[in-house]
Amino acid sequence: PYPEWDAKNLFIRDHKREHYYLITVRGSKRVDLKQFRKDHNLKKISFGSEEELWEILKIKPGHVSPFCLLHDEERKVHYYIDADYKDNLIGIHPNQNDATVWLQGRDLVKLIEEHGTIIEYITI
Repeated sequence: PYPEWDAKNLFIRDHKREHYYLITVRGSKRVDLKQFRKDHNLKKISFGSEEELWEILKIKPGHVSPFCLLHDEERKVHYYIDADYKDNLIGIHPNQNDATVWLQGRDLVKLIEEHGTIIEYITI
């Protein structure tokens, strides 16, 4: 019902497979990974593998959601969320891609912060 607030999620890792990141942005936005890396002083980054997704977040490709951060028991993943969601709705998958859950972005952030995940708002 609110396509302008649909989210897309990117699971990223550094080249040494030591640091992992989940980026959530509005579905209409394009993420320039080279610029993202520069903006956040990160080393070379690329998409995480299917195996890493399962090992860390217990999720399969195509189903990635901020909710899967709750499976990250070691808090390996740093979460970046589009600042557009700070005071607006966000539409995300409930860990499967055949449904969408709508909630306030601040409520999602609160839930993930309570889990102990490091969160940073970003502007894309």
